[in-house]
Amino acid sequence: MRVALFLTCVNDTLYPDTGRAVVKLLTRLGVEVDFPVAQTCCGQAHYNTGYRHEAEPLARHFADVFRDYEAVVTPSGSCGAMVRELYPRMGERARAEGRGDALAAALAPVVPRTYELTEFLVDVLGVTDVGAYYPHTVTYHPTCHGLRGLGLGDRPRRLLRAVEGLELVELPGAEECCGFGGTFALKNSDVSAAMGADKVRNAASTGAEVLCAADNSCLMHIGGTMTRLKADMRPVHIAEILASTKEEPAS
Repeated sequence: MRVALFLTCVNDTLYPDTGRAVVKLLTRLGVEVDFPVAQTCCGQAHYNTGYRHEAEPLARHFADVFRDYEAVVTPSGSCGAMVRELYPRMGERARAEGRGDALAAALAPVVPRTYELTEFLVDVLGVTDVGAYYPHTVTYHPTCHGLRGLGLGDRPRRLLRAVEGLELVELPGAEECCGFGGTFALKNSDVSAAMGADKVRNAASTGAEVLCAADNSCLMHIGGTMTRLKADMRPVHIAEILASTKEEPAS
């Protein structure tokens, strides 16, 4: 199977090891992975901040870049939800505004072929045991877009439970938002910081070494809060855990 890696802006700029982990993991599972260098931002930041029309050229470009692949895989619940949930709305809104069907038609083929990493593994490849080894205690935070936008459900937990050496402990208040929310963290910084502190205190109460999630933007917010609160744990993207093996272990 030939798929494209949609890395996302945050990962490309700040967390390239997550992209490397995705390639390592999928290649190990027999998937051919391409990285189209023409990919750019999906437009989520623009759309969520109210610049809907400015996001449309980015959505069209996404469709052009990824249209020839069997699947598009992204290690980001928020960007995956942008494509799957909000791209169709953008096309419908353009039609309702009398601007024709061109945007909807361009987006239609690529939307259903775009998957967040864990749902691609479980739903498309049909695997939960990916041959990973990670001898650490881990708690899992289901990020808002993955939980509510994509409906990832227990897919990430099923994958984590199958990792050799990993002890998975439940996170109290797991379904509560961490407080990031993109520009929400800037516009409502006091509320965002309080929500982040609640999340970190709940995570620390588990005694886990690692807090895991499927979205580095949330992990960035949580990790910064961990540093300020001097929490004795670290944030790790689920791709990096699943890519870890006895032969090539992650830290």
